[in-house]
Amino acid sequence: MAAGPPYGPVTEAFVDALRLAVGAEHVRTDDEARATYGADALKKGHPADVVVWPADTAEVAAVLRLCTAHRVPVVPRGAGTGYTGGAVPSFGGVVLALQRLDRILEIDERNLLAVAECHVVTGDLQRAVEAVGLFYPPDPASLPTSTIGGNVAECAGGPRAFKYGVTKRYILGLEAVLPSGEIIHTGGKSVKNVVGYDLTQLLVGSEGTLAVITRVTVRLVPLPPTQVTLRATFTTIRAAVDAVTNLIRARVVPSALELIDGDSLEAVATNLGTRALAPEGTGALLLLEVDGLPETVAEEGRRVEQACREAGATEVLVAHDQATREELWRVRRALSLSLRVLAPMKVNHDVVVPKGRVPELFDLIDRLRAASPGVRIPCFGHVGDGNIHVNMMLDPADPVALEAARVAERALFEGIVALEGSISGEHGIGFSKLPFVPLELSRIEIDLQRRIKAAFDPLNILNPGKMFPE
Repeated sequence: MAAGPPYGPVTEAFVDALRLAVGAEHVRTDDEARATYGADALKKGHPADVVVWPADTAEVAAVLRLCTAHRVPVVPRGAGTGYTGGAVPSFGGVVLALQRLDRILEIDERNLLAVAECHVVTGDLQRAVEAVGLFYPPDPASLPTSTIGGNVAECAGGPRAFKYGVTKRYILGLEAVLPSGEIIHTGGKSVKNVVGYDLTQLLVGSEGTLAVITRVTVRLVPLPPTQVTLRATFTTIRAAVDAVTNLIRARVVPSALELIDGDSLEAVATNLGTRALAPEGTGALLLLEVDGLPETVAEEGRRVEQACREAGATEVLVAHDQATREELWRVRRALSLSLRVLAPMKVNHDVVVPKGRVPELFDLIDRLRAASPGVRIPCFGHVGDGNIHVNMMLDPADPVALEAARVAERALFEGIVALEGSISGEHGIGFSKLPFVPLELSRIEIDLQRRIKAAFDPLNILNPGKMFPE
C-alpha cells in the first residue's frame, strides 16, 4: 500500500495507529471503500490507500499528526459532490471522511448566526434556520447533499448569488486543523474583526489545501416574508440575455436569476419526463425569483415581467404558491445530471465573466459550437452574476469529438480570460483545471500562493496536487 514519492508508505503499523486514534470500525482499507473515496462527481481520481472517519475535531487532529509524522498525504472529504477532483487523492494516502461531524451546534437568533460542524448538509441548515424565521442564502445546486464545510472549502455559489452573494459573504469564523494537528480558530461571532490577517477568508475557497475545516460560524439574515418565482420563455438565448440587461437597467435585483438554453431544457424534460420548466421548442428560459416585503415583491415582479416582455418573451408565468415554486427549482437542480441523456461524457465548466459581457460569452460559445464536430454544448447558469455552466457533451469513443472538446476547452478558457472573466466561478480548480491556471494567474501570483501553501503545510501532505501547478 505505497502512497508514492515523495511521500512515506502507508504501512500496516501506520494503519494500526489510525485504528487506535479513531476506532478500528472507522478505518477501512478494502477495495470498495478505497475506490468510492477515490473519485467525486468528476468520476476521476486515484484510489485512497486508507479511508478514515473521525468523530470530532480532536480525532481529526490525531489523524493529521500521524500523517505528518509518517509524511503520508491526506485529503479531507465531505459529500464528494465536486466537479474538479478537489476532494480525491492525487497520490493515494489517507482520505479523511468527515461524515460524522454532522451536528448543528447553535442557532443564535439574537446575534443572527449559526454554528455547525463541517458535514451538516447545506439544505438541512437552511431548513433549520428558516424554522425560526432566519435565512442562510447561499444555495448551490447540490444543496440537498453538499455540506457546509465543502461549500466553504470551494466558496460555493448558486442562483441567489446575484442578490445575496456567495458563501464567503456569510462566513464569520472557522475552526480548522492544520496539517501539523494544531487546532486554530479564525474570526468569531462578531461581525467586525480586523485583528491580524483575515485567515477566515483565506481558508474560504482554499479547497482543503491549507487546513481541514471542522466547524463553521455563519451569518444569517431575516427570512424574507414573501417570495415569488417567475418563468419567462424566449425563442433565443440572445432575447433572454437582453431581458437580463433590461432588468439591470430597471434597477431590479432578483434574489435568483437563472438562464437555461434549449438543449438543457430538452435534456431535463427527457430525463424527468416533465416539461414543468418550459414547453417543447423553447429556445431559452429565465427562472427568476424576487423576495422581500409584499409591496416590494409586487412592484419588482411587475418590473421583471415588463423587462422580459420588452425583450420578446413568448410567455411569462408567475408561481405564487410554494408547491409550484418548489417544483420549478426541483427540475432546475436536476439539470446537470439530466444532460447525460445528450451524450455519455460531460466536460463541465463553470466560467464567469462581468455581467455586462455575458452577450460576448454566448457569442464565444456559438463559435465553439460551430468549430467542434461531435460535441454538443448546452449551457445554463447564474446569468445575473455572469456565471454560466458550459457543458461539452460527447461520446468518449469518438476520437474526433474528444479532440474537438480538448481544443474547445482551451479556447473557452482563453476567451473567458480575454473577456476579463475567470475560468472557475464556483467549482474550484482541483486537479482538473490545473493546466489552465497560468492563463489567469501570473507567475508571481502562483509563486505567492505556493509560499502561502508552504507556510500552512511545509511537508505538502494536505491535499497535494490541487489548486495551482506544483
